[in-house]
Amino acid sequence: MSKRKKAGKRMSKKQLSLKLEGLFSTQPGKTLSFKEIFKTLHLNTHPLKMLAIDIMEEMAWDDFITKVSDNAYALNTKGQVQEGKFIRKSNGKNSFIPDGGDKPIFVAERNSLSALTGDRVRVSFNARRQKHIKEAQVIEILERAKDVFVGRLNVGKDVAFLTPQNDTFVHDILIPKRNLKGGKTGDKALVQIIKWPDEEHRNIIGKVTDVLGKSGDNDVEMNTILAQFGLPYKYPKRVEDAANKITGEITPQDVAEREDFRKTWTCTIDPADAKDFDDALSIKKLDNGLMEVGVHIADVSHYIPEGSIIDKEAEKRATSIYLVDRTIPMLPERLCNFVCSLRPDEDKLAYSAVFDLDEDAMIRNFRLVHTIIRSNRRYAYEEVQQILEDNGVVDGTGEPAPDPKGRGYKGDHGQELCMLDRLAKKLREQRFKHGSVKFDSEELKFDIDEKGHPIRAYYKRSKDANKLIEEFMLLANKTVAERVGRKKRGEKAKVIPYRVHDNPDPQKMETLREFIAKFGYKVKTDGTRSAMAKSINKLMDKCEGKREQKMIQSVALRAMMKAKYSVHNIGHFGLAFDYYTHFTSPIRRYPDTMLHRLLTRYQAGGRSASEKKYEALCEHCSDMEQVAQNAERDSVKYKMVEFMGDKVGECYDAHISGITSYGIYAEIDENHCEGMVPMRDLDDDYYEFDEKNFLLRGRHHHHKYQLGDAIRIQVARANLEKRQLDFTLAE
Repeated sequence: MSKRKKAGKRMSKKQLSLKLEGLFSTQPGKTLSFKEIFKTLHLNTHPLKMLAIDIMEEMAWDDFITKVSDNAYALNTKGQVQEGKFIRKSNGKNSFIPDGGDKPIFVAERNSLSALTGDRVRVSFNARRQKHIKEAQVIEILERAKDVFVGRLNVGKDVAFLTPQNDTFVHDILIPKRNLKGGKTGDKALVQIIKWPDEEHRNIIGKVTDVLGKSGDNDVEMNTILAQFGLPYKYPKRVEDAANKITGEITPQDVAEREDFRKTWTCTIDPADAKDFDDALSIKKLDNGLMEVGVHIADVSHYIPEGSIIDKEAEKRATSIYLVDRTIPMLPERLCNFVCSLRPDEDKLAYSAVFDLDEDAMIRNFRLVHTIIRSNRRYAYEEVQQILEDNGVVDGTGEPAPDPKGRGYKGDHGQELCMLDRLAKKLREQRFKHGSVKFDSEELKFDIDEKGHPIRAYYKRSKDANKLIEEFMLLANKTVAERVGRKKRGEKAKVIPYRVHDNPDPQKMETLREFIAKFGYKVKTDGTRSAMAKSINKLMDKCEGKREQKMIQSVALRAMMKAKYSVHNIGHFGLAFDYYTHFTSPIRRYPDTMLHRLLTRYQAGGRSASEKKYEALCEHCSDMEQVAQNAERDSVKYKMVEFMGDKVGECYDAHISGITSYGIYAEIDENHCEGMVPMRDLDDDYYEFDEKNFLLRGRHHHHKYQLGDAIRIQVARANLEKRQLDFTLAE
């Protein structure tokens, strides 16, 4: 054995500490993995490696180095004063997230300067006390995240207050009575801050900018949810006036410049209550035996010039918002429901992806063209589903076939719909074969009475009619992205907004691997995208119908990254597409409108657009999509609590749908409403939270509550104001 290795064996903790300090100090900005560190310092024995890991933990505790992952560190080059984002918690355990970091640092309430969630702040780190967590104190609020809040008014004799909705404040907002704008106690209102706290005054002072109405009224509560997320709850009149001037007239020049599809059978398939039809399908058999399928998309950009008043409002909104009982459209009603909407028996302008497909749904020819179409029929999903089932299709199985008695296909244009369905199934089969991830989505839906009160809750699953539309939209989005993005070596692709989806989080995939091993399953946590996706699909297939299916799917979903928009293409992991964009919904998504404009420009020979400008637009659209989804979730939560409000005291069979350190989430089997059993109600033992295994374990009696377990619950409380449903365990 060499002298170097012998010396290594006799290294003391102090010697090894100095070597580690020297190694990190000479490589600022570089992340060093355990493997690199052991190799560089010639740590060849297990005891030395373990000692090094212990020393690095202490060095990280002292902020000399920063933990980058479970097995990698980097030199801490940041000083005692840093900038970043503040997160406020109702329990006082506030936190600070530094710029470029994701690990929150504790900020006690006394050290918060009354900062609010999202505020950009400057902090100073406190001197670290032994065996205490790292702490920071806010020394300056650099930028307020927002200055308008929504909540409930409380008007007293001399002064009024606003208790904000789900925004955690140290104090309520004080409102001088002259600034109430007619608001009364119990009203929901929007309030703008006119004075923030300072060293002399701790109060936040505001003025009412809009009174929404009485708490409990359905319209008021839905508008409150929108206002809470900073989303518009009414359309500016000047924008609506501009939209009302658009006639939608199709000129002879429009017709001459477009491919005419008005004699080809075309239909729209949408939810029964939809009014904004932004996509239509056409199909006809060609003389060469191929099937021509047209995916026709409303030509919104034809009517809305870039930079116009309507365009600026659409860009700001970036997306339509779908609450439980209403749609808040991206475009004014005149455009989304009339001028642009592909309504039946009306000539409409479209931008179309036209495919010539063979019997196996392989693309033999493709063209992207501006068209004029005339939809022959507006179908609801339920109608198409019934026609497919009448022709032998049942929940994704069975080949549609003519009626055995020789009457042909059943239903209105049953033959065309069955042909589209057959091709869609081939496309779906190809997609999964190439590694598209299988997650069957379910949506909680409500039947609503005329007052907006929910009278039934149920889960809606995608059936063949939905999947038919989905596959052709995916095909159009993918093929359009490939047309622009796929270039020969040396050629540069022109700028478009891609829809990208990164590989799963490695640490969360490792958590999934360890979790499913207990049930005897395996999954790949590395390798190619395709191999990982196929492994996830294999897992989904193997656990289907088993007791553990829902919890495994839940843990797998947590490992997935969020899809977003970007001009920098990295592909789409979930769909297993190298190129993917959003082309098919310009009435309700701004990125699609952006794409239509760019494609039109490029087809006319225009130069590539500004990467910087369109990346900023992509980031804005991604952010607004997330905000809209949060508002949509809150509206579902509100209706869920409202639906269960008159069922307090009733007992239901349920299963555990989530485990946290503060309680158990349970989903009722009968109606899929979810509530929480708070930790305070689990009083038969002291429970410890095992985050890695998604369970609570009793310290004394060792009773376990695990994700997916069947339990019996009783509805304890339904708090509409907090949108919170509390359960207790039934005896």
